Amino acid sequence: MRSFNTDRPTKSNVPYTVDAGHFQYETDLVNFTHQVTGTTRTDTLLVPNPTFKVGVTNDADFEINVPIAGVRANGAATPANALWGIGDTFVRSKINLWGDDGGDTAAAIIPYIKAPSAPIGVGNGAVEGGLIGPVVFNLPDSFVLLLVPEIDVLKDSLNNGYHGNYVFDVNLSREVIKNVTAYVELWSDYNADPTAKATLMSFDTALAWVFLPKVQIDVGANFGLTGATPAVQIYAGLSQRF
Repeated sequence: MRSFNTDRPTKSNVPYTVDAGHFQYETDLVNFTHQVTGTTRTDTLLVPNPTFKVGVTNDADFEINVPIAGVRANGAATPANALWGIGDTFVRSKINLWGDDGGDTAAAIIPYIKAPSAPIGVGNGAVEGGLIGPVVFNLPDSFVLLLVPEIDVLKDSLNNGYHGNYVFDVNLSREVIKNVTAYVELWSDYNADPTAKATLMSFDTALAWVFLPKVQIDVGANFGLTGATPAVQIYAGLSQRF
């Protein structure tokens, strides 16, 4: 089998697939996001946030993600309002283009679609989708550089039209002690909504520990760099391959 690889802990996605006939889960045990927009404070909690993966062929897997989500908003002129429910369902397929079994570089494409399974307020009730294209470079001194471009097709906020959303993620990682990897990441997102254009950026850090050959735990924190970006996001997660 290949080395144990996950799309956790940061926002990035790796180009490596789950071996054919094998199963893997990756989940936030807890994921808390805090955002302030004007006088409104919004806290979002995911408990849990599992992604289930199954290897279909030697270079393709099938993935599904369905979180349990809670959103609490509190404004200066409005009382606190909390919503809980199943989040939107994300269905993906990761297709490796090269490097699944080793090499200095690897790449994949990840088409996905989002089904609106969340109640309004937790989700937006729309079918959306996109394409992710991670590329990894194994650098000298055991550093790993991961570049992750993404393009999404999202519903407009004020009508039934759709617009583009453009993401780029630069991730650098290295094993710092045996089986413990540290990550730093710069993430950006430009949402071209016709009535609510926004640029999001964050600086992200994380640690992942493979404490058993096929089991990983991780912790991380993301820090917003623009006003539209959540000020802070903290999480802890667990992954396992069978």
